[in-house]
Amino acid sequence: MSAAVASPMRLSAKGIAAAVNAGDTTAVAVAAETLARIEAYDAVQPQIWISRADRDTLLAAARAVDARLAAGESLPLAGVPFAVKDNIDVAGFETTAACPAFAYEPEADAGVIERLLAAGAVCVGKTNLDQFATGLNGSRSPYGIPRNTSNLAYVSGGSSSGSSVAVAAGLVAFALGTDTAGSGRVPAAFNHLVGFKPTKGRWSTRGLVPACRTIDCITVFTDDTADARLVDQVVAAFDVADPYSKALADRPVTAKRIGVPRRDQRVWFGDPESEFLYDEALRNLATLGEIVEIDLAPLLEAAQLLYGGPWVAERTAAMAEILATNPLAVDPTVRAVVEPGADMSAVDLFNGIYRMAELKRHADLMWHSVDILAFPTTGTTYRVAEMLAAPVALNSNLGLYTNFVNLLDMAALAVPAGVRSNGTGFGITLIGPADTDRALLDAADAYLGVADLPAPPPLDLEGKMQTVKLAVVGAHLKDMPLHWQLTSRDAEFVGAFETAPTYRLYAMADSVPAKPALVHSEDGAAIAVEVYELGVAEFGSFVAEVPAPLAIGTVTLADGSSVKGFVAEPRAVNGAEDITSLGGWRAFMARAA
Repeated sequence: MSAAVASPMRLSAKGIAAAVNAGDTTAVAVAAETLARIEAYDAVQPQIWISRADRDTLLAAARAVDARLAAGESLPLAGVPFAVKDNIDVAGFETTAACPAFAYEPEADAGVIERLLAAGAVCVGKTNLDQFATGLNGSRSPYGIPRNTSNLAYVSGGSSSGSSVAVAAGLVAFALGTDTAGSGRVPAAFNHLVGFKPTKGRWSTRGLVPACRTIDCITVFTDDTADARLVDQVVAAFDVADPYSKALADRPVTAKRIGVPRRDQRVWFGDPESEFLYDEALRNLATLGEIVEIDLAPLLEAAQLLYGGPWVAERTAAMAEILATNPLAVDPTVRAVVEPGADMSAVDLFNGIYRMAELKRHADLMWHSVDILAFPTTGTTYRVAEMLAAPVALNSNLGLYTNFVNLLDMAALAVPAGVRSNGTGFGITLIGPADTDRALLDAADAYLGVADLPAPPPLDLEGKMQTVKLAVVGAHLKDMPLHWQLTSRDAEFVGAFETAPTYRLYAMADSVPAKPALVHSEDGAAIAVEVYELGVAEFGSFVAEVPAPLAIGTVTLADGSSVKGFVAEPRAVNGAEDITSLGGWRAFMARAA
């Protein structure tokens, strides 16, 4: 396999094809195992599928692959099971775009499906999506809400939700998605996957239900870069029947100058773990090339034109018939997003085109100073309940670093870059000019080779308890008077740590029992703390008992990560003794004794 980290639960397209071609196994045996995996996982997330091949049909397709091999063919994807987002046509399956009223029986396979089947791959079924591929979260479907494979409370990412989950859960070796604003990258990040978004026109979009037809791309989710390369080798081709297809080209890039957003332009939506993991990714990238901060503003302006400008009318055009004849069949949030496009004028559109050309020129000139970009794939993630409560605002947050890419004709590759404490994935996206697809795969291999990432966490099969890490600095330390407030809540000891050297510690006056106040200060020092992990409910009850002038805030540890912890209001230092030089509360108590 390639440098990407693989989960033992997941399948390898390259490995399966090699084994089937060599006669070490058969396509039928692979198909039977695939069915068993799917049937087992259906108890957890049946909603990842909109339709699936029945057992007899799937085994017949596998037998046909074995017969081709017996006849002397060598097939690059022999027996490899794959899934397809249900806005891409596959003969024998309905295409629904997650809207039952829109469903139709396609007469032929999409262009990419033709090539995959010819290479010996076996289609397992069609996967769920944000309706009409409008969304980056996965919650906008009448077929149910696919969940993050590592934490069922969280979104899977979208709109290619079911496809990402099918790969991350080890049900198929790869799955096709689509990407207009980030739908092939955001779900990859959240589910610890590689998400390959080729240059516009590199892969045929014939047979794709359009979202924004001029910028839509079909994409692939895989467990590693080797499988992404393999699928690209099979699928990438000029398709004369697709008016947006173009001749293949491979533009070499050395990736020695790596563009990143200016620090003051990085937005994390209150998620310090994402900030920490991105900084870690930049430290690893810095061993491969020069990190160059760039101005994000022109890229963000281009992104704004996708939903806040005339390009929303392209989505409206794609859905014009159902909006006119059966608007209530459309998800309310999707309808609210696309209906304003009907009020866009030709003047609005041309003014948008003119401004986009100016922004595209800026982007083209940017490549003179950097070779590739390395952006966070997203600044944060959300629970499903949070997304349902604020579906537009939170979805928009997920697209901050993704929406501009297709509009400005760039290639992109999302790769894992760490694991949040809740199990969800954090990722970065490598972005290059058009036709740098293979160069981005090379750059990803280099990054993953030095990043030493943890393996993806195990699948969440029942819904894991949500926990919070809490740093304590004084009377709640082990063997101190208030430690019982943690043990009575079954808090688990994580470890002894030090804060970043930006805190001062004070022994508060007239506090019973004696307590310290931890105050952020640029001229501070590292202070000893203990970190405990509590359930969310237990953490809430603990916080409710914290007396003023103390409070619970966010504390930065020496390694740059952040946890919840004791902080203090300014009045806490009135009459207090500065004990920063002692390095911690235990040293102060020992001195007092």
